[in-house]
Amino acid sequence: MRSEELYLTDIVHAAKAIARFVRGVEREDFYHDELRQSAVPQKLIVMGEAAARLPREFTDRHPDMEWADIVGFRNIAVHGYFSVDWSIVWVTAIQDAPALHRQIARILTGEFPDH
Repeated sequence: MRSEELYLTDIVHAAKAIARFVRGVEREDFYHDELRQSAVPQKLIVMGEAAARLPREFTDRHPDMEWADIVGFRNIAVHGYFSVDWSIVWVTAIQDAPALHRQIARILTGEFPDH
């Protein structure tokens, strides 16, 4: 079984990738960019999958995190892909993913200081 630290690192790496994918991109350009519309949800899925695999004891220690929402977005992206609302993906990419990155980085620093 993978460690909590590795799952958290997966989330950070995925969030960094999303930041690279949308850097300098306007909303309307994103809506018409098939490559980015494939790449961003894939990294959001990685984030949700990693969050889903964190042990309950760990997520209970961090109740300020919206674990269920992170996992829930993954489920929508995987199972309801053809009904994805791209405006939600955009906001998630430019607002939620960077915020999650900062939160997870703080957890990593606090719980895994040698990280």
